[in-house]
Amino acid sequence: MTSNKPSIVFAHGLWADGSCFNKLIPVLQSEGYEVVSAQNTLDSLEGDVDAVHRALARVSSPAILVGHSWGGFVITAAGTDDRVAGLVYIAALAPDAGETLEDLIGKFSTPPLFAHLDSEDGRLWIARDGISHFCGDLPEAEQQVVWATQGAPRVEVLGAKTDGIAWKSKPSQYVLALQDHAVNPDLQRFLAARMGATTVEVNSSHVAMLSHPDVVLDSIRAAARAV
Repeated sequence: MTSNKPSIVFAHGLWADGSCFNKLIPVLQSEGYEVVSAQNTLDSLEGDVDAVHRALARVSSPAILVGHSWGGFVITAAGTDDRVAGLVYIAALAPDAGETLEDLIGKFSTPPLFAHLDSEDGRLWIARDGISHFCGDLPEAEQQVVWATQGAPRVEVLGAKTDGIAWKSKPSQYVLALQDHAVNPDLQRFLAARMGATTVEVNSSHVAMLSHPDVVLDSIRAAARAV
């Protein structure tokens, strides 16, 4: 596909895969955007950054990186790439140099989801009774699909750090989920303000791209127009 529009590259979070953006991708493609959703391993920050770099190689430059949750960590690191023109964070973590996921979560009260995780073979899973804390504003049938298709991150990703901080040099949009039980909304507000991001608030669970796709699409379009 050739277009004068920037490309869009998605980076998913923990307990998800690239299909979590399926309510956004067809719309963006119909509007003439090249779109790729990276498949993160959830094994390490380095591995997930590599996955985004591979995705960038498959689309035209410049590109907008869109990260959900842990995907914000990933685009913060990967976004220093010269092919990246802007960033969109969806209820996402946006570290500064040397900060870990544990550091950020610890800045405010621990979200309810973290009391509903199972640890098995060095990985973390959402327990069945925890799925409502992840995507409780979706219909029950959709919640069960999210639970059934969840990825399982290695425990080590909680301590990952990055030195490259893309939001310090690239314009950022932030979609703040007010009913989020996975990333504290107060933390989201702190991160968005620290970045100087253009911020929109939505009365959403953690998965705003599934429960309020139109709001997320508008932020992506705004990031694209700014290129």
